[in-house]
Amino acid sequence: MEKKASKTHSKKGYTGDQIVVLEGLDPVRKRPAMYIGSTDLKGVHHCITEIIDNSVDEALVGFATNVWITIHPDNAVTVIDDGRGIPIDNVPKYNTPALEIVMTKLHAGGKFDSQAYKVSGGLHGVGASVVNALSERMEVYVIRDGIVYMQKYSRGKTLSKVEKIGLWKESSVRKKIQLPPEVPSENLQSGTISTFLVDREIFQSEISPDYLVIRKQVRERAYLVSKLYFHLSDQRTGKSEHFYFEGGIASLVESLNRNKQTLHDPIFIKKTNSDIELQVAIQYNDGVNENVESYVNVINTIEGGTHLTGFRMALTRSINTYARKIGALKSEQDSIIGEDAREGLTAVVYIKMPSHNLQFEGQTKTKLGNAEIQPFSQTAVNDALDMYFEEHPSDGRRILEKVFLAAKARLAAKAAREAIIRKGALEGSTLPGKLADCQTRNPAESELFIVEGDSAGGSAKQGRDRKFQAILPLRGKILNTERARLDKILDFAEIKDLVIALGMGIAESLHPEKLRYHRIIIMTDADVDGEHIRTLLLTFFYRHLPYIVLNSHLYIAQPPLYKIQIGKDVLYAYSEEERIKILESKKEGKITPSLQRYKGLGEMNPEQLWETTMNPEHRLLKQVTVEDATSADEVFSMLMGDEVPPRKRFIQTHAKLATLDI
Repeated sequence: MEKKASKTHSKKGYTGDQIVVLEGLDPVRKRPAMYIGSTDLKGVHHCITEIIDNSVDEALVGFATNVWITIHPDNAVTVIDDGRGIPIDNVPKYNTPALEIVMTKLHAGGKFDSQAYKVSGGLHGVGASVVNALSERMEVYVIRDGIVYMQKYSRGKTLSKVEKIGLWKESSVRKKIQLPPEVPSENLQSGTISTFLVDREIFQSEISPDYLVIRKQVRERAYLVSKLYFHLSDQRTGKSEHFYFEGGIASLVESLNRNKQTLHDPIFIKKTNSDIELQVAIQYNDGVNENVESYVNVINTIEGGTHLTGFRMALTRSINTYARKIGALKSEQDSIIGEDAREGLTAVVYIKMPSHNLQFEGQTKTKLGNAEIQPFSQTAVNDALDMYFEEHPSDGRRILEKVFLAAKARLAAKAAREAIIRKGALEGSTLPGKLADCQTRNPAESELFIVEGDSAGGSAKQGRDRKFQAILPLRGKILNTERARLDKILDFAEIKDLVIALGMGIAESLHPEKLRYHRIIIMTDADVDGEHIRTLLLTFFYRHLPYIVLNSHLYIAQPPLYKIQIGKDVLYAYSEEERIKILESKKEGKITPSLQRYKGLGEMNPEQLWETTMNPEHRLLKQVTVEDATSADEVFSMLMGDEVPPRKRFIQTHAKLATLDI
């Protein structure tokens, strides 16, 4: 039993000796997640982004035209720009070179001075120093006025003074720096070269940067910053790519709509007010999903903020104004709501503003908080759209047709949903008869297996642990919900049963706190039909119950591919590689192994299904997460949408990578 300290003991024990002042970068190493969000691979990528954005900031203020990013074989990363170079002269207050101050002290840098960086992605002056604190080694070379300076660090501490190592024009000096071969070193007249390897003491799980994640970050910035070349190279694989886009965010919107049927050319809006610039690109497609991205000074504000709120309010208002003007809405009471205006919408909202005025929520910068941006964004978009609809009536009418269709479908879906709710079907008062529920009523302990077919469902029901495992068998393939509206979806019996079993409702009647299971496990056969059913279920969850995906409640079971019996011993292989490894290890035995390839879950008896696929002590589960919402949207649209050519191209490109069980 834990003992509570007495008041007397508390007073005596709490003294000045217990007050700890963390010096320099110690706070970063003590609480790294406060500065980079997490200490997993996401945190590694955040560190890389911080250094890249320091180089991008040089381009935003007009001094850099190239950024080179190189991933080395040992997972170290080098970022180079041809900007001005970090200052190396002494900061009088500290009698220390500016480079050392920037790299070793929190809240130090040029981002606080509106003259040095009018627009930047950095805000709190902690980017470079935080990365330095969380790196086991880091070195920075600065080229200014043709002279090269250098300083090395480890875990935030300096290993040397800032030293002058020679003239850049001397080949021996350039050779000493060991620039990546893809950098045209003789053309680099000024700039900053940063190389760092994140610290395994901090990032204990994985430090190998994901090329595709870095590629996405670089590609986004290439769209947002015109006339800036990005050169990305991965020495681990030899892969190299270059990014440069003239069309800006209008090109980005076209890219986001690449696999969709669009209704019009992108609408581009640009408005400047003093030091603030707003850019918006809008393009509707014939789908039912919204895809809107927002940025502030090249930072992807994934949680939105005031700039996005202003845009959404203006979009709905302008569409209503235009509809009334042309007589499409009969009375003042009739109106389009925001949900209707956003169906099939693809847009990018981009704000550039002085960095010293920026208000983000935390260093990870995911939501813009500046209150003055909302009315600016709203007025600018409102005025521009009113003018656009006036000058492009055919586009305006196509958008209105799309929006009215969305409103009609919403009302139909609402009626269908209310009819079901009136019967109590979605509230869980009457659970589906095919559901074999678990005994516990604690959602955190409960898990639901969605099983393909009655045969596998029967084995799962018999083999499960009834205390915490529920089974819902599905008969056949469910509806493709990629483009289906809610009224049609709820008419499909298998999906309706699933929604009822989950207990949380759907769409605007969604109540996440009523979710009955915190682990929802898709368990299908390891064949083509099973993979198709899994894809249909993933489509439904991602498009219509994204809460379950985004809050890490969705999993995919991994049943074994093979049963290997050697005498009385039974082993299971979950992959071809594992099968080969098992057989290789047993090839010296006297008993010839017996091999069975499972074609379906129904081939396993209840005990085998429990032991291999359902028992928490032995099973393998894949958790479904969304690392890149844009890529996820693109893949679902391409694989499950109506447009055949993109899907055909994908199949032709990846056919040789498919594993076929024929």
